[in-house]
Amino acid sequence: MKIIPVILSGGVGSRLWPLSREHFPKQCLPLTDAQYSLLQQTANRTSALDVSAPIIVCNEDHRFLIAQQLQEIGLKNASIVLEPNGRNTAPAIALAALEAQCKQQDDVLLLVLPADHVIRDINAFELAIEKAVELAKGNALVTFGIEPTRPETGYGYIRGGEDFSVIEFVEKPDVNTAQTYLESGDYLWNSGMFLFNAKTYLKELATHRADISNAVSLAYEQRTQDMDFIRVDAESFSNCPSESIDYAVMESTLNAKVVPYAGDWSDIGAWDALYDYADKDEDNNVLLGDVMSEGSSNCFIRSETRLVAAVGVSNLVIVETADAILVMDKENAQNVKKIVKRIQAEGREEHMYHTTVHRPWGTYQTVDLGDRHQVKRIMVKPGEKLSVQMHHHRAEHWVVVSGTAKVQNGDREILLTENESTYIPVGVVHALENPGKIQLELVEVQSGSYLGEDDIVRFSDRYGR
Repeated sequence: MKIIPVILSGGVGSRLWPLSREHFPKQCLPLTDAQYSLLQQTANRTSALDVSAPIIVCNEDHRFLIAQQLQEIGLKNASIVLEPNGRNTAPAIALAALEAQCKQQDDVLLLVLPADHVIRDINAFELAIEKAVELAKGNALVTFGIEPTRPETGYGYIRGGEDFSVIEFVEKPDVNTAQTYLESGDYLWNSGMFLFNAKTYLKELATHRADISNAVSLAYEQRTQDMDFIRVDAESFSNCPSESIDYAVMESTLNAKVVPYAGDWSDIGAWDALYDYADKDEDNNVLLGDVMSEGSSNCFIRSETRLVAAVGVSNLVIVETADAILVMDKENAQNVKKIVKRIQAEGREEHMYHTTVHRPWGTYQTVDLGDRHQVKRIMVKPGEKLSVQMHHHRAEHWVVVSGTAKVQNGDREILLTENESTYIPVGVVHALENPGKIQLELVEVQSGSYLGEDDIVRFSDRYGR
């Protein structure tokens, strides 16, 4: 049987705020590797195995970001299935199973991997997969259990039995219960990784949760191809209940098996997990970016844009970005979500975007913002073009810093190079394109009574927005 990796990339990682944002989630960040994001590491991990091209299931809002990251590592034949809205893992895996059957037209095994896990012991991982394949060929639904190294309260547990059987799934325990689990040797951390036959999973889902099965099947049947993306029917999928694969299938099926994995593993769920996983200095600090520490210990300090100095502190997480700074005791790592919810409730945007916002054509960064003006630094990738658009409330002045800009300004089409500029009055139809071979960088000065991103009327857009 062929194995198709399924990479689940639907989360936003709010416990890793302020680095992780809704529109740039943690799986797209280089948190444990200077070069590759967690998603890219997961994709590279599957490329080392004897498997087919992967299926990525991701949030519709992240589609161009995911596609760009896959392209950066040379992975061009992946299938990207878009979720109109998050419905947890059971529906997401069902979409992948249907897509796998459509691609292969025969029995196929799915290796289901969250996009935000870190696995360094590839040999141990491959051995676990080999055993799982053997069990899955007998129609078992296999989950991978991590051999625990500490009394962890942030994970669910699986109690295993003889012949890889599953006796029970256990919710996240308190610390005393977790200690008894660790001492007994009968419990494994629930990793959220799986391997099973696509047909078997869909059959079990239909048996135990027909409502999820029917909704996902209908959404997939009405799918469309949108550029390189597979877009399922939004209305049908929105009617699907939100449920994890554990609750929907694994806790009910008679075919569950668990294969232990004893190698190095982390789900990088929160800042304390990232601290535990990272290499530390002689004071047990993890210092990343422009950081100075004097007399501090057991801290995780990360700077993105400026100098951060820590003096005489301990057991802290300090994370600095251009628009937010997080300071907390490591013991409170799970409570970052509360801050994110407050930001959201107050109508702010720091939970959604960084000051640098990624678009399919490039990026823009807000440099200055006032009541009636905004200054942005815009980067357009070679060969890319922004939508043909107009604004009702703002005028724009563009100054090219480097590269060449092809500009539609009303009825005129002009080329601008370094130090040249153009002015676009309110209500004038315009477009910006990079026709060159190098990056286009320009400064945009907006002025007007309203500067929101929703003051855009698009007339045409190559990205289908």
